[in-house]
Amino acid sequence: MNHATLTGNILTPDGWLHGALRHGAGTIATIEGAPADPSANGDDYILPGFIDLHVHGGAGRDMMEGGDAAHAIARLHARHGTTSLLATTMTAPLPDIERALDAIGSAVRARGRGEARILGVHLEGPYINSGKLGAQPPFAREASLGEVERLGARAPLRLITVAPELEGHLALVRALADAGIRVQVGHTTGSYEDGVRALEHGAAGFTHLFNAMPGLHHRDPGMVGAALAHAEYAEIIPDLLHVHPGAIKVALRAIPHLYCVTDSTAAAGMPDGDYMLGRQVVHKCMGGVRLADGTLAGSTLTMDQALRNLVAIGLDLADAARRVSTNAADYLGETRRGRLAPGCHADLVVLDRDLQLKAVYVEGEACAVAAD
Repeated sequence: MNHATLTGNILTPDGWLHGALRHGAGTIATIEGAPADPSANGDDYILPGFIDLHVHGGAGRDMMEGGDAAHAIARLHARHGTTSLLATTMTAPLPDIERALDAIGSAVRARGRGEARILGVHLEGPYINSGKLGAQPPFAREASLGEVERLGARAPLRLITVAPELEGHLALVRALADAGIRVQVGHTTGSYEDGVRALEHGAAGFTHLFNAMPGLHHRDPGMVGAALAHAEYAEIIPDLLHVHPGAIKVALRAIPHLYCVTDSTAAAGMPDGDYMLGRQVVHKCMGGVRLADGTLAGSTLTMDQALRNLVAIGLDLADAARRVSTNAADYLGETRRGRLAPGCHADLVVLDRDLQLKAVYVEGEACAVAAD
């Protein structure tokens, strides 16, 4: 069996080793080395590949297009170090969602060369509150278990965002959780009490924490208060536009397994201009993506930049790496991803001392790296 060997500062589940990692046939074969402080040498960093559970688009393409869009998006994000992701849908009429899921389901079954592995779907809509659409189009609806099951027959639903305060949604949360699907609270007008009840019924996290949900007030703690007080997991967008660095630090102290997502749109990896997000036109300018009225509409973030942003606001590299990889893998129950250990998928990134990508491997395949 042919093996490739990488040397440098390797982040393992037990800490940093300075040594060599060998991989072949898509998995990590061996890791050998001695415990080391990576600041004591000038060698590269070898980290688990990034895992992004909230990806709408990239490279000018949108998941809701159908066709080969998912493949193009997965290639763009692999070039920025994302080795696996969840294809994320928008609130839309049911035929639009079905078309997107059919295409995503095909991409889940067959990863193309140079692409991140698509693990399944994050169904962000339509089971959200019309009072907190954010950049979602106005097609929100109440959910039914039968409808969700029919959608799940088209592509594997791994994560569903739900507004728990809507009629019948608490029962749905319980049914989905019992079926092994992760349910997140998001795009909600619900109260602190609604959030607590959702967690008691099996909800496991919160979609883009702080965004599209009632904020924290000391006499009305809101949905953000429920997350900060009780959640083990939540996703957050660390582009430093959606959430202030101080609020990110609050969440880091309160939520043990906070993990990062990009909420990236078709504008990721593209020049300024107009792009599609589901049925809506969004405009990329000055590093952000907005609707015509100025509402933030997803991001242009990639996970390599997310890592650098976390380090810039004060996280050490090992902690930052967990926030862009391991925690998301644990959340989905992906025990062979998000960590560098023998027998795990050879999903890894190599970064220089400035945290710029030098190499990306998806299940052992060397992928192209985005130019600076």
